[in-house]
Amino acid sequence: MNTRFEDVLAREGRLIYTNVGGSMLPMLRPKRDLLVIERPNGKLRRYDVPLYKRDSGKYILHRVLKVRKDGYVLCGDNQWWREYGVTDRQIVGVLTAFVRDGKEIPVADRWYWLYVHLWCDLFWLRAAILWCRALPGRVRRKLRGPGGDAPRNNA
Repeated sequence: MNTRFEDVLAREGRLIYTNVGGSMLPMLRPKRDLLVIERPNGKLRRYDVPLYKRDSGKYILHRVLKVRKDGYVLCGDNQWWREYGVTDRQIVGVLTAFVRDGKEIPVADRWYWLYVHLWCDLFWLRAAILWCRALPGRVRRKLRGPGGDAPRNNA
């Protein structure tokens, strides 16, 4: 049986699970940290971390960088590209705490807020670092060409 996150939140009011992707590194370690997700209480605010469902059906956990009238601008902590147009109808829940090495860290924790402000308020710096770090991979893919193989020198 495949239970949807929405069903667990509606039934229990809280969802505890672990993430699988690396988009929220370094804060959330995939398959190691436990996430505590609860139903949202009203409109999200900047820096909230919603669990939302894309139109494709895929669940995503990213941070709110900007609140707009028509939706939210979101981005993973380990990403430099933003996702626009996520709406309240797509929001399933919001991160209220995470458990690292047996210790629960609420999103109201002062060290958490220090991390959030440094990481998000200096977004331009993070974006530049992540973009540069990904540059060698982009160059390699470009050199391989459309067939996926690197060009060969047959001389």
